[in-house]
Amino acid sequence: MINKQLGITIKSSREMDLMRQAGQVVAKTKLAVKDAVQPGINTKDLDDIAENEIRKLGAIPSFKGYKAGGNIPFPSTICASLNEEIVHGIPGGRIIKEGDIISIDVGAIVEGYHGDSAFTMGVGAISDEAKNLIEATSNALTKGIAEVKSGIRVGDISYAIQSYSERLGYSVVKQYVGHGIGQALHEEPQIPNYGKRGLGPVLMAGMVIAIEPMLNIGRSDTKLLDDGWTVSTADGSLSAHFEETVAITPFGSEILTQVKEV
Repeated sequence: MINKQLGITIKSSREMDLMRQAGQVVAKTKLAVKDAVQPGINTKDLDDIAENEIRKLGAIPSFKGYKAGGNIPFPSTICASLNEEIVHGIPGGRIIKEGDIISIDVGAIVEGYHGDSAFTMGVGAISDEAKNLIEATSNALTKGIAEVKSGIRVGDISYAIQSYSERLGYSVVKQYVGHGIGQALHEEPQIPNYGKRGLGPVLMAGMVIAIEPMLNIGRSDTKLLDDGWTVSTADGSLSAHFEETVAITPFGSEILTQVKEV
């Protein structure tokens, strides 16, 4: 069913089941990639691990071949963004080193329905500054998800993320935002990581959204690199990114991209 005023899809129970399946593929793929991250591995190796896991689980990578309105299809299964890179890093021969931080974004499709999730982690021993950034970004996601229930407005999520993050001294990336998700990787509504309570579209049971705070140690300004995809901080400061796909239910919310206990 489509909410005609907002253009937002309300998922049926069958569609929600497929999104749960896609979410579980993404959750298990995140674990496989996380286990492989270590000094000396390159980001193409991580991409291969992710694609093998997604296909083994009977799904299709969401990102491979995705155009996002541009002319350059994304060439890989995951986004792998290092240090000052915020999002959309293209995997390749770059070697991961001790002390780096890496953000991994994973998407998978099951029978036409998408799951999407991201995390940032340290490689070996990292600085306290980097640890604090990663922890704050993860907590910002938790703050945003805690707001989710039928009847809230998007701005309630946005405000929770922004107010928490800026209170700690981090800048919130404003150019890239969360989004609705379903049969398309990116659907309405947009879910900014900044805003005011009580503003924006009303969220209703049956909607599914991807919430994804991106925090920088320095300024919020971004720059697009020459590959046409990778986005980094304009000032070269560290950035972190976390994301979960979240279903809005009559009882609150359900995170679809965390591994469910059997």
